[in-house]
Amino acid sequence: MEIAYYPGCTLQQSSSLYDVQSQRVFKELGIILKEIEDWNCCGATSAGKYDDFIAIAMPSRNIGIAEQDGYSEMVIPCSACYSRTLVAQQRLADDPALKDEINAELTKKVKGGLKVSSILEVLLTTVESGMLADKVVKKYKNLKPVCYYGCMMTRFPYGVPVPDDVENPQGMETILKTLGIKALDWNYKTDCCGASAAINDHDTSINLMAKIMQDAIARGANCFVVTCPMCQLNLDAYQDEICKKHEIQERLPVFFITELVGLAMGLSPKELQVDRHFVDSVSLVQELDKELEAA
Repeated sequence: MEIAYYPGCTLQQSSSLYDVQSQRVFKELGIILKEIEDWNCCGATSAGKYDDFIAIAMPSRNIGIAEQDGYSEMVIPCSACYSRTLVAQQRLADDPALKDEINAELTKKVKGGLKVSSILEVLLTTVESGMLADKVVKKYKNLKPVCYYGCMMTRFPYGVPVPDDVENPQGMETILKTLGIKALDWNYKTDCCGASAAINDHDTSINLMAKIMQDAIARGANCFVVTCPMCQLNLDAYQDEICKKHEIQERLPVFFITELVGLAMGLSPKELQVDRHFVDSVSLVQELDKELEAA
């Protein structure tokens, strides 16, 4: 089975491990991610702040490429890219004049009908089919994660069909349950980490992340699980600073959902590039593996 794949800029740069993991995990599940040719940046938050037309046109071009190449579905791991593309698709569907204006400049036109999926949506299809459960060889029952969705997976700047509960999403929890992992309930699963404010309003972002850290620790978590590369990078790269400023003793690995799926399927931490995190994540995995061996 082949699905169109849009990695976006972040998965080609600071979160390239997420790209490696996504392709490897889905291949193991019998799904080949075919990166669309000559894709461009989705515009992220920058384009929307600069010009609304450009913010719609940029992801529309990628939609047109996927559609004209014959794909019926395109998966997008990055939460920001997913949000921008889903919004652009809905804007074109709601505004035929805008669609005609954008298509006039595109070599590969947007026709409509492409399913734009988050990484969770595609993983959940493997849960429903039983395919994921069949691949699980390790059940890390002593892992105590909190699922951190961030703000972009549930809050959109335009009315779009959201495939999960916007107040209390459950996609990651459902996937983890299939892996034999029970996620902890907590209060900050859809709160903002500050996103790019980590650069231009650093103190505010650090304070936001401190609240996220404090609640996760209070619930007894020993790691975060995320899908958003911005959330992962912020909580991972700034965690030492957050903890020192707010006198937090614990450090929590920030795993992508693909890492936990891959580990449960028996892929090695090295193959999944778990060692590339800022906060030590390999030690927890090794500890859990020892517990499985002793059981």
